[in-house]
Amino acid sequence: MFTGIVEEIGRIGEANPNYLLIEAKKVLEGTNVGESIAVNGVCLTVTSLANSTFGVSIMPETLRRSNLGSLCYGVGVYLERALELGGRLGGHLVLGHVDDLGRVMLVTQEECARIVRISAPAMLMCYIAEKGFIAVDGVSLTIVDLNEYSFSVSLVPYTLEHTTLGSKRSGDMVNLEVDIIAKYVERLSGRRSEGLTLTFLQEYGFA
Repeated sequence: MFTGIVEEIGRIGEANPNYLLIEAKKVLEGTNVGESIAVNGVCLTVTSLANSTFGVSIMPETLRRSNLGSLCYGVGVYLERALELGGRLGGHLVLGHVDDLGRVMLVTQEECARIVRISAPAMLMCYIAEKGFIAVDGVSLTIVDLNEYSFSVSLVPYTLEHTTLGSKRSGDMVNLEVDIIAKYVERLSGRRSEGLTLTFLQEYGFA
């Protein structure tokens, strides 16, 4: 589990269809093979470690739902280590399980902030609420407004300085992960009519 607060911008050192070698520094501190690191918001397992690089394998499902397949040598990626129990939750609960891709529609300046409008698949828009959370390429952001097919986020100076979201242009694809709490609310609401059964409790880890 992650918080959507980027720790470091790494660089792709090697990109194969199902494998990435990433140059990094900060996220390697205390990290071991087998642990998880979010790369552009995608939770990936570390398969190899060196002094300044780590390797991850990518499943076909991940390639279908994210922009990782388009990464190439030298491209910057957002990195975040998994949340430590008892640590501060500076963003929101991010699983690193990308739901789908969004497309940048428009980027405008509003005083010191930059407003980015992103189109999202219809199946995701029902989980997006004004002033709610969304992870864009793994960055925890607040929804400014929305309509039936898109939403906008405001990038504050700190985000512009510490990520490359400010360089996004119309047509760029981004990874989207909606708030997991919204998903569970919908799932649980759909089960109300069924009542509490043993199967239901087992499915959600209560029995």
